[in-house]
Amino acid sequence: MAFTLHGIPVSRGIVIGRVHLLASAALEVPHYVMVPSEIESEVSRLDEAVAHVVNELYQLQSELPASAPAEFAALVDLHRLILQDPLLSEEPARLIRERRYNAEWALTTQLQAVVEQFEEMDDEYIASRRADVEQVVERVLKVLTGSAHSLSAVADEADAARRNGSGDDFEPMIVIAHDIAPADMLQFKKKVFAGFATDLGSLTAHTAILAKSLDIPAVVGLGQASRLLRQDECVIVDGEAGVLIVDPSPIVLDEYRLRKRDIELANEKLKRLARMQTRTLDDQSIELYANIELPDDCDFANAVGATGIGLFRTEFLFMTRDSMPNEDEQFEAYRRVVTAMTGRPVTIRTLDIGADKTPDAARLAFGSDIFNTTNPALGLRAIRFCLAEPQMFLVQLRAILRATAFGPVKLLIPMIAHPQEVDAALVLIATAKGQLDARGIAYDRHMPVGGMIEIPAAALSLGIFAKRLDFFSIGTNDLIQYTLAIDRTDNAVAHLYDPLHPAVLQLIAQTITTANRLGVPVSVCGEMAGDPKLARLLLGLGLRQFSMHPAQLLAVKYEVLRSDIVACETMAKKILAAGEPDRIRVLVDRMRAA
Repeated sequence: MAFTLHGIPVSRGIVIGRVHLLASAALEVPHYVMVPSEIESEVSRLDEAVAHVVNELYQLQSELPASAPAEFAALVDLHRLILQDPLLSEEPARLIRERRYNAEWALTTQLQAVVEQFEEMDDEYIASRRADVEQVVERVLKVLTGSAHSLSAVADEADAARRNGSGDDFEPMIVIAHDIAPADMLQFKKKVFAGFATDLGSLTAHTAILAKSLDIPAVVGLGQASRLLRQDECVIVDGEAGVLIVDPSPIVLDEYRLRKRDIELANEKLKRLARMQTRTLDDQSIELYANIELPDDCDFANAVGATGIGLFRTEFLFMTRDSMPNEDEQFEAYRRVVTAMTGRPVTIRTLDIGADKTPDAARLAFGSDIFNTTNPALGLRAIRFCLAEPQMFLVQLRAILRATAFGPVKLLIPMIAHPQEVDAALVLIATAKGQLDARGIAYDRHMPVGGMIEIPAAALSLGIFAKRLDFFSIGTNDLIQYTLAIDRTDNAVAHLYDPLHPAVLQLIAQTITTANRLGVPVSVCGEMAGDPKLARLLLGLGLRQFSMHPAQLLAVKYEVLRSDIVACETMAKKILAAGEPDRIRVLVDRMRAA
């Protein structure tokens, strides 16, 4: 029977294939009481299963291809660290000895206790760590229950079938699971698994991030997909709409095959634009920069012809670590990016942690209490946290300054709201320069320093910041969140998160107009910059610098090449005057269709 499940789209594209159901070993395990004479052998059985998983993770890491995203190795390291935590390495053994539980029962009991601790914490980053713990426990349970099997084995079998000539009409495999461990995502590199869908997950989960880096269609947060689907069922994953279509009819299959082919043809055509200059129909030059999280992302940015790096989110260098990266480690990452961009500018944002992005390393180094606030989005985050920990901030500032010796670098301060924050940051930058001078290390003494406009207070008082900073970057994600008082990670109010709200558009328009009038360069680096539907609107508001994920750049470039600035400006004035959200949407759609 055909039906459709709706979830969260995390990676665009369409894939049609057969279900490979990855069952959850934690859903049902045996429960029985051990006799006293068997307790120590049961503890040994648990220890051996844990050791087996540790060795498996070591093997996964040793087999990492050179082309694998850097975060893969870090995630495997994280899962090994989780296995070594006393909550999982010692507590289950205590339950076996004291309550005489069998190993599976003890492990799932302890997992539930850990999960309850996570549920008491209102922090999305911690919630994503909960998923890591569940994935590690599931690996151990599979060994204990004898159901251990890997995606790798399935991938190898499919590869063998192809080599034997039986893969000519091979249908792509689509993994359906309760959740997928990031380490298992490596198997998608073999191109046997063409997409996935999971019961759990969010836009900020590791699995979602890796799906984007691998550019495969994916939908998460489906709820009951792994219980409702059967092995080898035909399904369609629509990563654009966030839907999973089960047992589609021939008519639906034909429609999606056509849509998939259209997408592939459109993407091939877009690739031809990579080396073209980005100029509007009336010959105005527009700069399209790339947002990156890790140095390896520069390959993608170069492939699509990015003008440079408009936003290097340095906090991702701190994720999945149990210690803060030192100055040399950070410098090497920044140097790699600067060198990879071969003379094109690189904008490095200083550490933006707090709220939904709090690395374990920061919690260990500075304590969890400073991050566990009632309202983390309004708490100690971004520049506020960096100023509260000046020694840590100086380490990053020195590393960034050192990288300026290898190419043009701009430093970006996140979440500014008060001029004294900028003044304090500038003092610390001067201090970092003095420290490098004392060590005889070269750097660019005139490195530009800018600020992110993502709080309404900053947008409404731009003049005082223009006196202190060299450029601005509008972070639309947080600007929308703070303007509309909506936590964009909260599913209960996510439908109210609206980039076309009249107040949001007025703030963006005012910021761009004021910056242009003052002669201060301004860009947009939030999600709005990467939305092709909004490209002409932003051009009409006066924007000439866009920064986005590399996967979005060519689609936005296509819109820019087809745009006339004068026509965009005329339509933008009508949109700002419209006032009503529904009317704004109609005008935006009409603007793109013109």
